[in-house]
Amino acid sequence: MKTVLTILQVIVSLGLIASVILQSGRSAGISGAIAGGAETFFGKKKGMDRLLHKITIALAIAFLILTLLLSMI
Repeated sequence: MKTVLTILQVIVSLGLIASVILQSGRSAGISGAIAGGAETFFGKKKGMDRLLHKITIALAIAFLILTLLLSMI
């Protein structure tokens, strides 16, 4: 059980890192480089930023829960 939770935590943490890096900050960031292709799927750049924001929140909550579970085991 602990091994499965640890593997899930590593996957969630890598996803969290990727979603934070892809978000645009004050400058265009990495998401500005892929915005041209992503506009086809998500409409405008703001739609992609909103999606990345929601994904980041979900992954952060999952990371928090997994960390708490692993500390209790």
